[in-house]
Amino acid sequence: MAAWQGDPLAVSAVPGSGKSTGMAAAAALAIARYRLHPRRQLAVVTYTRSAATSISYKIRQRLQKLGLPQNGYFVNTLHGLAFRIASRHPELSGVNFNDSTTVSPQQSHRFVRHCVERWIESHPLAYQKLLFGQEFDGEETERLRRQSVLRTEVLPKLVRDSIHEAKSSGMLPEDLQAVAEANRHDEYGILEIAASCYQTYQELLRSRDFIDYDDMVLAALRVLQAPDIRQLWQSQIFAVFEDESQDSYPLQVQLLDILARDSETPDTPPKIIRIGDPNQAINATFTSADPIYFRQFCQECAAKGQLATMDQAGRSTHIVMDAANALLEWANQQAWQQQQDAFYLPFRQQKIRPVDGEDPQPDANPPATGCGLEIYEPPSIDRTVELIGRRVKELLQENSQRSAAVLVRENKQGNWLANVLQNPESYGLEPDIFDKNISIYEVARRDRQAAVPTEMLALLRFLYRPHSPDYIKSALEVLQQRHLIYVQDLNPLASLPEQFLFPTTIDRFPNESVAAASQLCQHLLEARFSLPTTNLIPFLAMELQYNADELATADKLGDRIAQQTGNNQSLAATIDILTEIVNAERFQPVETETDESQYTQAGQLTIITMHKAKGLDWDYVFLPFLHHRTIPGSLWQPQQSKFLGEYNLADVARSQIRTYLRDRSCFLTPKQAWEQAERLKQAEEYRLLYVAMTRAKRLLWMSAAKQAPFSWNQPENLSEQPPSDALIALRRQFPASICS
Repeated sequence: MAAWQGDPLAVSAVPGSGKSTGMAAAAALAIARYRLHPRRQLAVVTYTRSAATSISYKIRQRLQKLGLPQNGYFVNTLHGLAFRIASRHPELSGVNFNDSTTVSPQQSHRFVRHCVERWIESHPLAYQKLLFGQEFDGEETERLRRQSVLRTEVLPKLVRDSIHEAKSSGMLPEDLQAVAEANRHDEYGILEIAASCYQTYQELLRSRDFIDYDDMVLAALRVLQAPDIRQLWQSQIFAVFEDESQDSYPLQVQLLDILARDSETPDTPPKIIRIGDPNQAINATFTSADPIYFRQFCQECAAKGQLATMDQAGRSTHIVMDAANALLEWANQQAWQQQQDAFYLPFRQQKIRPVDGEDPQPDANPPATGCGLEIYEPPSIDRTVELIGRRVKELLQENSQRSAAVLVRENKQGNWLANVLQNPESYGLEPDIFDKNISIYEVARRDRQAAVPTEMLALLRFLYRPHSPDYIKSALEVLQQRHLIYVQDLNPLASLPEQFLFPTTIDRFPNESVAAASQLCQHLLEARFSLPTTNLIPFLAMELQYNADELATADKLGDRIAQQTGNNQSLAATIDILTEIVNAERFQPVETETDESQYTQAGQLTIITMHKAKGLDWDYVFLPFLHHRTIPGSLWQPQQSKFLGEYNLADVARSQIRTYLRDRSCFLTPKQAWEQAERLKQAEEYRLLYVAMTRAKRLLWMSAAKQAPFSWNQPENLSEQPPSDALIALRRQFPASICS
């Protein structure tokens, strides 16, 4: 990067190699070498705002050391850069940012639901085909249940995922419709549904002066279609440096390619450096990011001798790197045995190597704690927590300046684990398994606090209109997420509200789970008529068993609503104000610590998901619950949706769109698309495990209990759960690390 002369350069880096720091140094050198200034700048683009802030700070530091002024560059997220371009040319972008508002997730969800209802009204025959699905006996109760599933679950997810996938790839509604017409392989017309709703969604956004983040990029691209404006921007941007390139998507690639070209010789290759780690691509299954684009760029640059590899890392002790490399080799071998295309292998063939002996970074490749890698197979998840508690206690008592973290696959695992460590006696464990002086920081706690307004709105709407199937289902979902009712199919309950809420003597609930849910809802309804409106939020907060921070957030929310409603403290007025708060997303939960540095504090045990742990590291990392059902797991069709077949419509649509974008002549059947989506999902799960493993510096602790829950919605229901195949492979390769 320091020797870069302007040709396209790909930099493929391993975890802990310092790619962002290296890019900041290369940026400062480019600014100095080419004497860049405010009218001719280097554009640095990264994935998140926090990453942009970090890189900008590092570039400033480098420029100060070189004795250069703090200009000649700017750092943006992709959407920030797109906004910068589109907002300066509203006449070309088609968007007046003074009048337009970025649509919030809640508003977008509401628009999607409206699109679904419009589609159902205008396509009754296609809707009936979905409703009948498979093995429909004509029973009214089953028809109502299927109707609820389609309206509130299946179709909204299909529309939401398809719109985002298509729009972020530059596809307009008519483009998606053309693909749907060319792809006649499925009986339900999945892409035709998506295309029709996409058109309605865009009309809704325009009619209400809303835009989404993909619209910002599309607006910037419209601006750059004008030759004179394109040349103006190209003349102001000397080159583009892109970080986290493994998370690129088609519109991003297109925008940066245009900006990186020379205004006077646009046919010459773009001046661009793209830096990333394809083996840390962990966002593709829930965003439009696709690691294939960076892999293709790496291949193109390699053919021209313009691929650099940063494969040395000083973060981890040797055995942790060996274990991560072993996972990479094993996962790729499994994929080769299935005769997968090289581009679809889980990993790029790139091993992590330790740094050289004279490396200047302090404590590079530190000595291992113990044997550095410990693999356990406890009899149960309770025993797993006991082992973690005692090991953390021992490690942090020996050295309180070290850091420790438990990385989990989903927040429910972390919440349960934190509860057990803080209250071991309640779970039948000895009270001394964990040192009470060691603080536990559960990162998901803030997410739960941020959900307080949304949960309150769902419950208050139910209290206001208890006969609405949609409001009943939303309230039941909150109660289920808070573990106050059993996990069950909520559609039969919501589809017959009167029978569920006010059963007669001849009505019989099918099981105790339904009866318990009905009794709790009746209890909540009684409060509406026995308590003043101002007391409903504190009452509901107690019923939801909020913790101290959540209760404080609920109190703050209640005070805010009371101030805004004034003398009109009716339930309807309360719901109106709360709806505005939720939609505007301006309510900040009560939180004492929000800085990301809180995640890695010394002497603390952090509980965090694997996804959120990317970019962080700890001395000791614990990876429990590594079961086959989770990693790699498999795509599945919820039981309540199986009347449509064995595949999920949303996953099929996303896979069909992605495959078409890679090969315009390839149209997958739903079965092929489902199989393709499953392979990509499992590959990403192995990359997620790789990311989690490479967070450890001195000790990596891994386990899969013999007895574990089938679903973490009910952690008390244990059954035999096989370990992940990846963990089995690591046991074979590192037998000395197996602990009893």
